[in-house]
Amino acid sequence: MQLLHTIKELRIWRKDKDFIGFVPTMGNLHNGHLQLVKEAKKQTDHVVVSIFVNPIQFGVGEDFESYPRTLDQDIEKLVDVGVSAVFAPEVKELYPTPQVTFVEPSDIQYQLCGASRQGHFRGAATVVNKLFNIVQPNIACFGKKDFQQLFIIKEMVNNLNMPIKIIGVETGRANDGLALSSRNGYLSDAERLQAPELYKILQQLQQAILEGDNNYTNMLNQATTHLNTHGWQVEYLEARSAKTLLPAQVEDKHLVILAAARLGKTRLIDNIEITL
Repeated sequence: MQLLHTIKELRIWRKDKDFIGFVPTMGNLHNGHLQLVKEAKKQTDHVVVSIFVNPIQFGVGEDFESYPRTLDQDIEKLVDVGVSAVFAPEVKELYPTPQVTFVEPSDIQYQLCGASRQGHFRGAATVVNKLFNIVQPNIACFGKKDFQQLFIIKEMVNNLNMPIKIIGVETGRANDGLALSSRNGYLSDAERLQAPELYKILQQLQQAILEGDNNYTNMLNQATTHLNTHGWQVEYLEARSAKTLLPAQVEDKHLVILAAARLGKTRLIDNIEITL
């Protein structure tokens, strides 16, 4: 496995490679990330994983400085799953001058997670665009846990005519159902025990909808009240069309229920898809 720190090194490595899979990450890798790598390996000759904590997708007061950076441990995990190359640039490598050119996603960027994280999706789309230009992959794998991000990246690739197939990979979960996330490490022991409740609520909503309940507003309000009275601070809990990410209508046949909530100081996100 090659460890590459500069764009020049990556492009030299890439030059004689054919079919490339790509997994962009911010490091602190867990089994969810490794699932993305394994999916990419099924479909390509070589897999590149980037490890880069992207400053322009963090807002004021967010955890950019404290975000866990565990490069040595990450490399060990990637060697074990047979990654061909790791691209781990410094900030000055990707942003040698102030960034004045950005990818501006659709208005979906201001909803859901974007409502409280202004500029987040613009920053994420911009860095992914940079990484696509550098790596020039044939496919790229993203986790469905970040459903809104996956939607925005697919939209960007389609709108900008990029010759890249975007693959959404099912959310990796702990045995108790908690969606795997680097931020799970922020949870206290007591909070970690409580955290799977968010996914259980999503499963209950899924079951109710599959059984014919289409009063989405009422059921989501009840679930939100339950969480808020049991130690959570719900940021949003919404039913959306999985195709458009617009608010769900009764006639929609492919839905996604998306949630973001804080447990203590830790912000958790999750979602569940429903096909009627």
